[in-house]
Amino acid sequence: MVITAPTLAAFAGVRHGFLTRIGGVSNGIYASLNCGFSSGDERANVIENRRRALVAVAPSAAALLTARQIHSPRAAVVNEPWVDGQGPDADALVTRVADLALAVTSADCAPILLADADAGVAAAAHAGWRGALGGIVGSTVEAMVACGARRERIAAAIGPCIAFASYEVGPEFPAPFLAQSGAARQFFAASARPGYFRFNLPGYVDAALRAAGVVMVATTGLDTVADPARFFSRRRSTRAGEHNYGLGLSVIALAP
Repeated sequence: MVITAPTLAAFAGVRHGFLTRIGGVSNGIYASLNCGFSSGDERANVIENRRRALVAVAPSAAALLTARQIHSPRAAVVNEPWVDGQGPDADALVTRVADLALAVTSADCAPILLADADAGVAAAAHAGWRGALGGIVGSTVEAMVACGARRERIAAAIGPCIAFASYEVGPEFPAPFLAQSGAARQFFAASARPGYFRFNLPGYVDAALRAAGVVMVATTGLDTVADPARFFSRRRSTRAGEHNYGLGLSVIALAP
């Protein structure tokens, strides 16, 4: 049910986990640990699933918080909880408060969990291609530094997301990345379909973390598209003609 990364597991004061879709109460296309309020699942199911996720990762935390994710570069600093589903419009949350569990939802986008255990600063970020290109990684690190973290002490983990082999993109897709930096070429490869490409999202996010000064980076290497038993996937659901899809949860909290 919970996947962890060595970069964060090394710190006793940090609780973290990338939740699979296993162990919840939802049914049908949302089976079973769907944690997304924006999905078409029943709200009561999502609330119970999020409760189970919190218990599995950070049972001592007072609240589990997610933002309204908008594929932006916005990172919000969190000092107090809010009502479920009514968080700020942002794609990263940063806190120094030990009893708040921060989380992001995803179904192919890359979830990123970060912490400077010495400074007592934690963050959770959501990076789809738009957010990654827009600078969500750098914004998250900057917000952590503003809260007292030091770049060289930050540990990060990139969770399950759409993998290089599964991420086919159109002919127009590489242009904005290459316009930003020619070095982005390394994250693209020709697809079997003429004129199309494959995009390495986790590799791009890893490089962005290192460019922001984070040196302790781990990647789970797990592909959400290729593993329907464990992960939700927007791309897989769309291909199957399903009307909606569930959302997985990635959680981080500072221990009290």
